[in-house]
Amino acid sequence: MKIAATYEKSTGNVFQHFGHTEFFKVYEIEDGKIVKSEVVDNGGFGHHDLPGYLKNLGVEVLILGNRGQGAIDAINKAGLKQYAGVTGSADEAVIAFAAGTLVHNDGAKCDHKHEHHDNDEKLKFTLVK
Repeated sequence: MKIAATYEKSTGNVFQHFGHTEFFKVYEIEDGKIVKSEVVDNGGFGHHDLPGYLKNLGVEVLILGNRGQGAIDAINKAGLKQYAGVTGSADEAVIAFAAGTLVHNDGAKCDHKHEHHDNDEKLKFTLVK
């Protein structure tokens, strides 16, 4: 099974804004253990196209921080199972997933408007630990 986590290269943590993630860490899980992982870029995609890109990579599960409603819809449409509201180490999150202890938080949503991105706009998140 392939699992992807939004990834912040500098810290190894789950990146908190799905539509702006530059990298994913993709893991292969067998018998409840990580057998392989690699960091991939976002393929030049954003927001609504990222779920299809991940699906084409063979990903079945997505671990992420926050996302807007458009991303939620696109993730669901692509058929990816999502675990949102995850903070901290991406590796530890995947280990928790493999152990069956990772919890999805449906309330993990960003509250800015996705229709009009402005460079001066401050992003606001509901962070869930």
